Amino acid sequence: MEPTFNDYVGLIYNRFEAFIQGSAEVKRIGHPYLYQQQSMIVFFLWMQWKRIYQFKSQWRWAQQHPEIKAVLGWESIPDRSTFSRRYKALYQVVQEFVQFLGEVSETLAEELGKKHLYEDQSLFKAHGPVWHQKDRKAGRIPEKLRHLDTDATWAKSAYHGWVYGYGLHLTCNHAGFPMLLEVETAAFCETEALQRKEPFLLNTLKPETLAGDDAYTRASRIRQWAKADVLLLTPALRWRTGRYARAYHQFIAQPDIAPLLQRRKSAIEPIFDLIGKILGVTGRQKQLALQQLPNVRTCLGLAVLSLQLAMITNSVWGLPFRSISTLRGAFA
Repeated sequence: MEPTFNDYVGLIYNRFEAFIQGSAEVKRIGHPYLYQQQSMIVFFLWMQWKRIYQFKSQWRWAQQHPEIKAVLGWESIPDRSTFSRRYKALYQVVQEFVQFLGEVSETLAEELGKKHLYEDQSLFKAHGPVWHQKDRKAGRIPEKLRHLDTDATWAKSAYHGWVYGYGLHLTCNHAGFPMLLEVETAAFCETEALQRKEPFLLNTLKPETLAGDDAYTRASRIRQWAKADVLLLTPALRWRTGRYARAYHQFIAQPDIAPLLQRRKSAIEPIFDLIGKILGVTGRQKQLALQQLPNVRTCLGLAVLSLQLAMITNSVWGLPFRSISTLRGAFA
């Protein structure tokens, strides 16, 4: 036996109801909607797995499958403009829902715990052509450059090289279960993304450790987090001088600490590949199917949510924890 489409939808609705009960903000923004937030999440997840990203195509598909009204509790099929508007506005709700699932799921299985967390960023190429930096800085779009995503920015990483696009800033646990996410343009600073997450990390999740690569090294943050009983672990490759730096390097070399830092690559880096597979994007730069930051935010947020749903269900049903094949089969 394997979980079915109805099992996944039931999980979304059940957990979203618990999420709403604990979120006054979501109650407020969700109340006026004719089409409930959870039904829109299910619909857009469905479309994402079917690789139907254009809102006109989504509307046509919904018109051709009127039975979805019963599944989603709709009295009528939303207009194409409604799909577009709701998709763009869905990121905050998805982001907070992912945050909620990360917080409350640890009682289900050891793989969903939040004792040791990991932080990293992955770049995704913008859909369409690239806007060369010289032209972008001048605000000049070459005459023959069509369908350009003007929200995207440039960034470089050791793995991706130069990418014109967006960045997914992900926090996950030791098993790769997502906890928090931020989506910004590629040039957005990794430490700034972590700064946004800091209040929830320190005050709610309260892990024992959070490990990241050298980009997250900041002496003031390491000291501040230590006062909150959270150890920020990085290789600190560029922080080596001074007695505090020497003491920190001695600390991260301890037998009970060094393995946590070494586990970072296996804990979080393969998760970005899984997210790419969920989106159906391949290649080192993982080109997205949508343009503009509001759309990209929701797209990547839903992919992270998909992975959470797969992992939660896998842990309950005794399936391979990082497998997405059952979820794909249910929605595709």
